[in-house]
Amino acid sequence: MDKAGSAPTLAGWYVISLRPSGGHAPVRRAAAALGARLLPVSTLKLVPVDAGPALAAALASPWVVFTSPAAVAFAQEAQGVQTLRARAGQRWLAVGSGTAMALRSAGIAEVAIPERRADSEGLLARPELQSLPGIDVGLVTAPGGRGLIGETLAQRGARVHLAAVYRRTAITPSPARLRRLDDLPGMSALLVSSAEAFDGLWSRLPPPARARLAARPVVASSPRLAAMLAALGFAAIVLAQGASPSRLLAALAADVGSGRFR
Repeated sequence: MDKAGSAPTLAGWYVISLRPSGGHAPVRRAAAALGARLLPVSTLKLVPVDAGPALAAALASPWVVFTSPAAVAFAQEAQGVQTLRARAGQRWLAVGSGTAMALRSAGIAEVAIPERRADSEGLLARPELQSLPGIDVGLVTAPGGRGLIGETLAQRGARVHLAAVYRRTAITPSPARLRRLDDLPGMSALLVSSAEAFDGLWSRLPPPARARLAARPVVASSPRLAAMLAALGFAAIVLAQGASPSRLLAALAADVGSGRFR
């Protein structure tokens, strides 16, 4: 905070969003609330997958886990409903607050989220998930990724019913969009909440452009991503407490407010 005690802002800053195509609006709103502007650079798009009986089995399980707001939206689309219904005695869990908000908007009143970090590790640290002998757990997600949640729950005794309701496909940002990265002022930061989305950008940049990007502040949504970025030469790394736009932007604003990036 500044000397007057006001909340830190990002006035004059740009943030670079790597969210999938069509998914930048929440980041834009969070950035605008702090005075920042947005440069969207999508390297992925999300497309539906026909989960069929797998989704029905997942939603019928006593425990149901959703890994993203997109999983909620695609599950609703697959079911052809606006409202999801919780059965008596079911427990619903979400990886973070954004996913929990999407579930509540879809009709699920009670949703548990990680107590500390809003990521897979944070969810798996919840006390009730430490031992799940013979418990059916529905996992609504996308194929690929680390698979950490499903594998860990299975190791803890759960019968995991995986429903992949969407998948990520690569898209190539336009040359003009990539050139805009170099045109941004020094007060700009990259937001990274997905290794796959980041790699879709990094792999398309020549070494000089990589060096210029690595010289900017970068906000990582997890220690795992922060370590990856450090190994690639990023030095000004901000660690957020989760992948939601509000958490990413709040972490950057706090460091800017402390004078770190003067």
